[in-house]
Amino acid sequence: MPSHFSIDKRMLLLYLGAEISVTDSKLGFQGQVERMEKLKENDPSIHVLDQFSNPANPEAHFIGTGPEIWKDTAGKVDILVCGVGSGGTVSGAGKYLKMKNPAVKIICVEPAESAVLSGGDPGAHNIQGIGAGFVPRNWDMSCVDEVVAVTTEEAITHARRISREEGLLVGISSGANLAACIKVARRAENRGKLIVTIFPSGGERYMSTELFDDVRGERTNMSF
Repeated sequence: MPSHFSIDKRMLLLYLGAEISVTDSKLGFQGQVERMEKLKENDPSIHVLDQFSNPANPEAHFIGTGPEIWKDTAGKVDILVCGVGSGGTVSGAGKYLKMKNPAVKIICVEPAESAVLSGGDPGAHNIQGIGAGFVPRNWDMSCVDEVVAVTTEEAITHARRISREEGLLVGISSGANLAACIKVARRAENRGKLIVTIFPSGGERYMSTELFDDVRGERTNMSF
């Protein structure tokens, strides 16, 4: 796990009995992959799921997430906006939706600070779960129409906004997806179109991060 990932995630894994191997945050997800390969080399009994290249990842979203979106929108979905971490969700669901209706637009979301999918250089960012710092093997470019970049600040702002306005406690990558959705929805050509996104994690996993900075002081200054 990259060292910049939330303490909340570490605590949850430790509580469940896991052993955590922390990697340099500057290496991003690539550091995780390299550590994983080294561990497996030293212990052949280790089984690596490898969500970045395991075809079972996008396949699960092709047979699950994609059909769910199609059914729940009665086939009226116009645009799917989805963050890219391993690439599995957007590739699997996107492939299914394109199969049902080639006119559906598939738009990926990545951190502006590490816009690798758009041809930029990898960089540090705090949108945990997306922006691996490399192009994942599971990312299927053939079903992607566009990539939208979102800053960490935008992601946090929109995660906070939806919690206050809609009562949805979402994580930072969910805020990034929402920020991208709003950018896409504001385009004149998308007026009246049905835009779908995915909120992949809850805010409870980020209580130790900057997402909760605005309430942390209030929490400690309460009196009875």
